[in-house]
Amino acid sequence: MDAMDRKILTELQLDGRLTITELAARVQLSVSPCHRRLRDLEREGAIRGYRAVVDPAAVGLNFEALVFATLRWEDADTVTAFEEAVSAVPHVLQAQRLFGEPDYLLRVATADLAAFQELYDRQLARLPGVQRLTSTLVMKHVIDDRPLPE
Repeated sequence: MDAMDRKILTELQLDGRLTITELAARVQLSVSPCHRRLRDLEREGAIRGYRAVVDPAAVGLNFEALVFATLRWEDADTVTAFEEAVSAVPHVLQAQRLFGEPDYLLRVATADLAAFQELYDRQLARLPGVQRLTSTLVMKHVIDDRPLPE
């Protein structure tokens, strides 16, 4: 990946709806080489997809929490069962496995505190292998969906 590919990626992270003509102009390439590079980046997996970034509040998800999960055991079966089960919970927007304690960080969005409590009690606390959950509430987003650095 060279500097031009990184410029293309930066521009698309800022505006994924650019036409190929607009993208080429922004990175100062002609359309054909820009299109070829774009296809290569897509084929090689540097660009994993395109999507709309939706404001959670616009769809009634006004409450966000970070939930830290510690598992009882970290054997392959427990990890697999936990990851499959947490993947099936729609209100879990992100889940990351961590080194050390806790084992996982979950980003959860719900309508309000009552909805979070219900999700916590009925789904999160019942995830396979969970020994302990701790939560912290998000006050505000300071940096959100920042493009990757060049």
